Amino acid sequence: MIRKTLNASQLQQEVNRRIHRLQEIVDDGVKIRVPRPQLQEADKTGCNWNMTHFGNAIGFERDIEGVLKAMRAEYNLSTEVKDTGNPFGD
Repeated sequence: MIRKTLNASQLQQEVNRRIHRLQEIVDDGVKIRVPRPQLQEADKTGCNWNMTHFGNAIGFERDIEGVLKAMRAEYNLSTEVKDTGNPFGD
């Protein structure tokens, strides 16, 4: 399967959305802090990112790992660097 590519903010937002949609998390009213994805060398599955150090996640590690596993199978982190040009114009 070809992975879609998202930038770090988009990936973080989608992981956040999926985690806070899980019934156990909704039921407990917990707000989990989702870190930004970190670029890494592509692993054996071809995924080039990972997330660690979720905040307020004690007791929900298995749920979060399930979301990450699905997301890592679907998406890669964009490695493109946008050239914003020289802001000083010289």
